[in-house]
Formats: sequence, C-alpha cells, structure tokens
Amino acid sequence: MNAAAAREAEGASVMHLEVGQPGTPAPRLAREALKQALDTPLGYTLAVGLPALRARIAQLYADWYGVSLDPDRVIVTAGSSAAFQLAFLTAFDVGDRVALGDPGYPSYRNILQAYGLEPVRLQTTLETRYQPTAAQLAEIGTVQGLLAASPANPTGTILDLPAMQALVEAIEAQDGIFISDEIYHGLHFGERAVCALEVTDRAIVINSFSKYFSMTGWRIGWMVVPPELVRTVERLAQNLFICAPHASQIAALAALDATEELEENRQVYARNREVLLEAVRAAGFRDIAPCDGAFYVYASLPEGAPDSAAFCQALLAQAGVAATPGLDFDPERGAGTVRFSFARGADEISEAAARLVAWSAKQAADQ
Repeated sequence: MNAAAAREAEGASVMHLEVGQPGTPAPRLAREALKQALDTPLGYTLAVGLPALRARIAQLYADWYGVSLDPDRVIVTAGSSAAFQLAFLTAFDVGDRVALGDPGYPSYRNILQAYGLEPVRLQTTLETRYQPTAAQLAEIGTVQGLLAASPANPTGTILDLPAMQALVEAIEAQDGIFISDEIYHGLHFGERAVCALEVTDRAIVINSFSKYFSMTGWRIGWMVVPPELVRTVERLAQNLFICAPHASQIAALAALDATEELEENRQVYARNREVLLEAVRAAGFRDIAPCDGAFYVYASLPEGAPDSAAFCQALLAQAGVAATPGLDFDPERGAGTVRFSFARGADEISEAAARLVAWSAKQAADQ
C-alpha cells in the first residue's frame, strides 16, 4: 500500500488489487440516515450497541439463514477487529492454543500472540479448498479453540454444511470453542455461505459492515456470542472501547435495508471475478483457489517467477498493478503465492487485468 501510494504521489497510474476494500461508498440509505442525525447529539451508546441495531442484526439471521436469534446475544463492535479481540479475551486464557488455517488473515495470529495465546497453524491445501479439516484438528493435540473463515481471506473459499458440521463437532468434542469469521457473508457467487449458528448455538460468530455493506472506514461490526458470555464481553467492551461509534451505528442500521443497492454491488464483483480469473489464467498462474465468495483471487505464481515479494514489487514498478504477496497470509509457503482483490470498480479491474496479462507475456518472452 505504501509503495503504491508513493508511485501515485509521483504521478504514476496504479491499479489497486492489493486491498480488500470495496470501491463503492456506504449505501445511500446509510449516508442519508447519518445526515439526518447530524443535528442530534451523537455520543456514547451502550457498550453492546444501540438496541435497535442489535434487534435488526438479529432479524438478519432470520432473513438470511432461518436462525432465530435473541438480540441480547448481539454485540456491536468497532469493526470486526474489536470483535476478535473481545472474542479471544473472553473465550481463552493466557497459554491456550487456538487452531487456524494457513493461508489466513494475518491479524488472527498476531492478535492471538499479543494476548499470550498460541496460534496453531494448520497447513491447508487446494484439495481441501484451503480450509482446515477435522482430520487435521485430530493430529495437533488438544486445543481450546478453532477459528475458521468462510468465505475466507485470502482464498475466497466457502465451507459447505458438511464441512462446517465436521469442524464444529471436532472442536466441541474437545470442549473447545468454534469462532466463525463471517465478515464476507453476502459476497458469494454460487451457493451462499453457511452460518455457524445453523450448526451450533455454542459458536462465537463475527461479522462486519466493511465488506458486503461497503463501510470499511466506518469501523463498525458485530459479534454473536453464547448467552453465558454476554456479560463478560459487555464488561470488556466497556473498558476497552466504551462503545462503537454512534454515528456509524446509525448508518449501519439504515444499511441493513439497502439490499437492492448492495446486490447491485455484488453483481459488479461477480463480473470483476470473471475478468480477473480469465486474466490470471492467461498470465500463467497456477493452483487458483476456487474463490466461491469474498473478492479475492489467490494463486501460485507462474513457473519461473521470483518469490512473491519480489514479484509484487516488479509488477507494481513495471506494470502499475498493486497486489499482495502471499507471505502475508502464509509465512511458510506464501513466497510462491499472490492475492489479487477484485473489489474495485469494473473499469479499474479490466485495466488491471489487461496490464497483468501484457506484463506477464513480456516477462515470459524475456526469460
């Protein structure tokens, strides 16, 4: 991101495939709701969030998954980042072991380590759709928790119902806690993602308004926790964050009714996905993850390419396309992989795809 920004500051044209951030603004209804609220006091809310927002989020689970959810179990947070911190602090003690798959979102392991917890990394493969399996969990000894993301970052892969059930049963058999990262729910290009609450009532589920709802900079998310954990999460949230931003909560409440606009955005991502997948294949990338959802293409580098850090540096410097080295997501194997985001507008994705193909062809010709 810094290198891309520096090139743009010098006047260069850069196509941004490096950041998992929608190129669209917050929904119109969200922006209008905030405008109407600007002349009213915007201050502290309850630590767990506005009651109306918690109730509306609970309704979302009925609408999307057919799950009846008590709003008292919904905690509104300052983005999913705050939710992960609250989940880890509530569910685990210092020294506990938490399993998670590689490649995966790097902040998981970084937050776990910051709180004195041990991330136990499971090396996933294309054959398992880059998702952890119950068999892997059985091989690592006792853990106190398992974290899985579906759709996943960086791969975009989705756990189907049997795979989700197997993971939940495996961790609950150890009396461990299943934490489900569902921040890309709503962004699917085939079957929708399964919510962990369709499988178990004991999971901690984390979601966000950043991705499907196009509200990254608003820093607003939520978590659903078992009833006996609500009070602990509430006390921690009060002390660590006071509350999520009041203004963002107002906007988020309105965003939940912006289905038509949000589905139009999803159709743009679907078209972007096809354009970028075609380009990545044409450019010689291998072992492409099946990107069922989210807005990422994750793939192994073409034969003969340098390591992912050097590859991304050269791609930015010579073609003006910013991408993310796989090392961010998989410290052991990520030197051979790269992640492209197709969250930006259609024109930018098309231009980035054309540059990627042309640059890759030149690299191949020069070898």
